[in-house]
Amino acid sequence: MRIAVFTGSHAGPPAHAEAAATFAAGLARAGVGIVYGGGRVGMMGVVADAALAAGGEVVGVIPQHLVDDELAHPGLPRLEVVQTMHERKALMADLGDAFVALPGAAGTLEELFEAWTWGMLGLHAKPTALLDVDGFWQPLLAQLRRMVDDGYLDGRRLDALGVVADAPGLLSFAAGYEHPPRKWTAPSSS
Repeated sequence: MRIAVFTGSHAGPPAHAEAAATFAAGLARAGVGIVYGGGRVGMMGVVADAALAAGGEVVGVIPQHLVDDELAHPGLPRLEVVQTMHERKALMADLGDAFVALPGAAGTLEELFEAWTWGMLGLHAKPTALLDVDGFWQPLLAQLRRMVDDGYLDGRRLDALGVVADAPGLLSFAAGYEHPPRKWTAPSSS
């Protein structure tokens, strides 16, 4: 099993980096691999370094332009270099059995929402979760609840988005995950 991890290229507060390292090491000790954005910087580098130090499998997926900018992690046993960000996300989705977003910024949100939306559309049936460090995701969850309340988002979709505190919580969520029905289904012919 591999978890696709979305997180920031900046380090953020020390408590977030510590939680990310503990999370990644926990996955590695459980025998779960990580596929991530392939960077050496910020939270991405923290996740990769912690998983590697714990003896875990780490696969990086990075576009060539970021390799050219010298942002690729030099210590990865497997680094997949692709041409575009779209290819990066598609390959990460293919290589991962579940998705989790750790604290990050716009890129993390974009990756999270794309993976979650692909599930809604029936393009995959993989669990998607948030690692909620220090309540980081609570404002986003409040906005998502508002979307449900206002009728823009089916409550079953929000209920299917995991909110976990650690690696065992993510693995438990993934093991018990039941994917909701596709958002759109063709009408049956009578």
